[in-house]
Amino acid sequence: MAVDLFSDMPNKPVKALSVTQLVRKMKRAVEAEVGKLWIEGEVSNLTKQGSGHWYFSLKDEGSQIQCAMFHARNREGSEALENGAKVRVFAEATVYEARGQLQVIVEKAERAGLGDLQARFEALKRKLQTEGLFDTSRKIALPYFPRVIGIVTSPTGAAIQDILNILTRRAPWVQPVLFPVRVQGRGAEQEIAQAIAKLNAPELYGYPRCDVLIVGRGGGSLEDLWCFNEEVVARAIAASEIPLISAVGHEIDFTIADFTADLRAPTPSAAAEIAVPDLAELRGTLARLRTRISRSLTHLLREPLQKLDILRSELTVAAEDALIGRVRILQQYTIRHRALDPAKILERRIEKLDSLRKQIQNLVGQGVSRNSEQLKRLQNMLRTLGPESVFKRGFSITLAEDGSILRSVKSAKFGAMLRTKLIDGEITSTVK
Repeated sequence: MAVDLFSDMPNKPVKALSVTQLVRKMKRAVEAEVGKLWIEGEVSNLTKQGSGHWYFSLKDEGSQIQCAMFHARNREGSEALENGAKVRVFAEATVYEARGQLQVIVEKAERAGLGDLQARFEALKRKLQTEGLFDTSRKIALPYFPRVIGIVTSPTGAAIQDILNILTRRAPWVQPVLFPVRVQGRGAEQEIAQAIAKLNAPELYGYPRCDVLIVGRGGGSLEDLWCFNEEVVARAIAASEIPLISAVGHEIDFTIADFTADLRAPTPSAAAEIAVPDLAELRGTLARLRTRISRSLTHLLREPLQKLDILRSELTVAAEDALIGRVRILQQYTIRHRALDPAKILERRIEKLDSLRKQIQNLVGQGVSRNSEQLKRLQNMLRTLGPESVFKRGFSITLAEDGSILRSVKSAKFGAMLRTKLIDGEITSTVK
């Protein structure tokens, strides 16, 4: 029995789609059903056109697909695209109409595994933040004049050279102590954590006691900086009793170590600048303070000196007036004596005159003595009120950071640097 293979076909002819119509239907279907999504694979056949558009294939063990990234240099993560690199791309699935070819239009890219690292970063950040390791209340203020600075970094990287150059220029009195560690790769986090712990117990390991610690390295990829995102490093930083500055990567790089540290520096060079004051600025500040103190002392002594001059003038006038009055009395008695001729009267008058002369001398002497004693008391009072006398008795003057006199403990802010002047020098202290 013969079979008609075409018996099911309609008798009337059906209008066929053009190739363009078919491709467009396929394009609409792909874009609607698949849309935008993340795709992971290996880059191959990467071509960078002069127009700025990049074309490549993304493949795995079973298949591959064509990719296009328009204006690639302006796209996020384009630096991750290179032949052989494993990447994740966020792209829109579509069909290239001219060839009827399935492709994806890439909007951004990143190295494969970065999404997992970012998730680990966020999870650890939330955990430590919940425990309070990022709280500002537990941050330790940096000393204003550190003498010894511990540096935990690679001994061969550019970071250590930048730090040492800045410390030498700004604060040549500072002693840097390098604790060499690896700053990337497996096991680097353990070395960094152990270095921080040992510098916090220097007597046990033969290290000098540090006033500040700088922990960090230069820039790099997320994988390069990852050891500073490990929990063991974060907890070592949180346990440090020495003020610690985190200086990891560039200004745009943030790590868990930055959040846990007492202070974050955008770069290792900036960490060195933050850690120590500038010698040139200190000299300028000291010169200004010296001038201000000199002016203050001159103002304090001006009024007592003026009072002393006035009292000296008044004493001189009083002595002269007293002497003139006594001389006038003497002249009157002399005239009366001359008017009386008898010898006895003359004798009595002479005796009385001698007595009066002695009285005058005694009065003048007593007046001068009293005035001299008063002058001495004023001089002693001046010496007592003067700053040198105050210093000799054990008193001191404490100045705030701006050079003003500290009159109450309420004016001393936490972490502020104070200078206490004594008779033979001054002491610098920090408010704890």
